[in-house]
This record gives sequence, structure tokens and C-alpha cells, in this order.
Amino acid sequence: FTASVDAIGNLFIRRAGAQPTSDPVVAGSHLDSQPTGGNFDGVFGVLAALEVLEAANDAGVVTGRPLELVVWTNEEGARFQPATMGSAVHAGALQLETVLASRDSDGVTVEQALAGTLEAAPVQVRRDFRSPMAAYVEAHIEQGPVLESTGNTIGVVTGIQGLRWFQVEVGGEEAHAGTTPRSNRRDALAAAVAMVTKLQALMFDESDTVRFTVGRFEVAPNSPNTIPGRVVFTIDFRHPDQDILTRLGDRVEPVCRAEARDCTVKVVETMNAPPTEFDPDIRDLIRSAARRQALPHMDMTSGATHDAKFMAGLCPSGMIFVPCEAGVSHNEAENASAADLAAGARVLAEVAIRLANR
Repeated sequence: FTASVDAIGNLFIRRAGAQPTSDPVVAGSHLDSQPTGGNFDGVFGVLAALEVLEAANDAGVVTGRPLELVVWTNEEGARFQPATMGSAVHAGALQLETVLASRDSDGVTVEQALAGTLEAAPVQVRRDFRSPMAAYVEAHIEQGPVLESTGNTIGVVTGIQGLRWFQVEVGGEEAHAGTTPRSNRRDALAAAVAMVTKLQALMFDESDTVRFTVGRFEVAPNSPNTIPGRVVFTIDFRHPDQDILTRLGDRVEPVCRAEARDCTVKVVETMNAPPTEFDPDIRDLIRSAARRQALPHMDMTSGATHDAKFMAGLCPSGMIFVPCEAGVSHNEAENASAADLAAGARVLAEVAIRLANR
């Protein structure tokens, strides 16, 4: 095997093919986690891809194209924002200079943290961004309950739903909780709660396809006997249909303004990512491998964003999901059975080798 690394720290490990200069078939994921994350998110995809390379070696399999494992930098975005940093920079969706300036909570920049890593790494070969790839396939735990609840072992991921993120800042007036009548109050918290309640009602759908989350809610001065003068909250809105993503997402600011009462409101859209559709041919290969191995499988859309989203703009791409217990992820209780992980790795191996022999 040979190794290379790009300027954002993405690691590539290559197993040569019979046509060593041809574009590789790449598989992998990430190793970084959440502060209280589990042992399978990302790690499974990396180890499954490594096992594909090692098993091909052990079995003496000769592929036409090289096979590569990639370990993407900072997929989670827990320490440094934004998430999916490594794959986005490699694909050209983010600029290297921009992300190098990102700081963690201690003021350390990505550039500073990365310098030590690259200096210590024994990898001498540097990889260019947007390096040619014949195909990309990523194995991953589902991070949701659908596969387990339906009795399926393999999820054939058709695509990744689009998302829109918003930050809403509500400005009121701090005042004494005991002496200020309701008619004189400019309560930022009351206005923010009204906004969220109205938005929750707007986003309700009978099919349970909309994903709408208020994940952060900051109240100032956050004192028991002071009327809140400022609230900042975030919105994470996701949907696989671009038309619905546009229509409902465009309602966020008007709803917030309508519910502001006597407060000011500022709505900033911090992210807008369209839905991603994975390559139909790779989806067919995943289905075929699952059928050949007698593994129950189903088509599904990924609710979470993954590095494969950015690879889809570079080359034909796809994803393989396996169940995780009770759908729990981003949690130390995250778990997946050895049998399901092995099944996912076998499907990945078949798909990768078929692609590499085309």
C-alpha cells in the first residue's frame, strides 16, 4: 500500500491495480467524533474500506483500477466548524484559506492544529485537491431506526436530503420581572417561543418527511427575575425535495417577523445545501450485491449529511447503510451488531471490486 495526504489532512491509502495510472475507486469515511459520540459513526466506513483492501490482498485479487481508502478530516465539525470540512475542501466546495482560519473554543486555528499533525505524520506524498476518482462508495451506520425496525440489513442510499440552517436573533428589553406589567413588556423569550411554536406547526407533515429542529436556544441575561432582553436560536430544516425545501424554508423569516410582537428580529440563513442524488448505477450495484448475498435491503434517503455528498460532484458516488441499535447515534450508547457490520463490509467489497474492474 502507498499513502498520500492533501493540504487539509485527508489521508489516502492506495492498493495498486493492473492499470496503476488509471483513476482509483475510493471508499472510506471519517474518524473524528462528537464530544460524547460512539464507536461506529464514520469509523465503520474507514475500517470496512481498509478490510476491502486487506481482503483483496489476502485473496490475491487483481483489479484493473487501484483501490483507495480515504480518511476524511473533520466530518463532524465538533471542534472546528463547518462540518464535512475535509471532503468539502477537497472537492472545492470550501476554500482552504477560509477553513484554516476557523478556531476552536480555545482559540486554536485549524491551521495550527493541522500543522502539528502533518509534521508528525510519516506520509511524504502530497495529494492535490479534486484528484480524479473513478467512483466513491461510503459505508456507514444508518444513524436512525428505519433499517432495524423494518428488518433490513442493507440500506441502498438514494441520496442525501437538502438542508437549510438559520440563526434567529430576537431583541427585546430587559426589565424587572416583578414590577413590569405585561402591557409594558418587550419579552424576547416570549416572542421567540411564539416563533418556534408557529414554525413547528408550519413544518408538520402527515408523512413525517420534514425534519425541523431548534437545536440551540440562548437567553440573555438568563436571570430568574429579569425579563429576557435577547434570545438567539438556531433552526435546522431538512427535506429531500428541493421545492418543499425552498417553499417552507422561505417562510421562516416572514413567520418570525409576524410573531415578533414588540421585539426586533434578525434572521440569517447560515447554510443552504440542495438535496444530493447518488449515482443510479452504483445504487444498482449495491442492490445486486445485497441480493447475491441474500441480505434484506431497502432504498432510503440519508437524513444526515456525509462526505459522500461532496464526492457526488466529483465522480459517481453512493452509500451503503447498515442498522444501528435503536437508531441511536452521536451518543456513547451507539452500537451495531458484528453481523450487520460484516454484511455491510462484504457488500462494499463486492461493489468496489466490480467498479475497479470496469
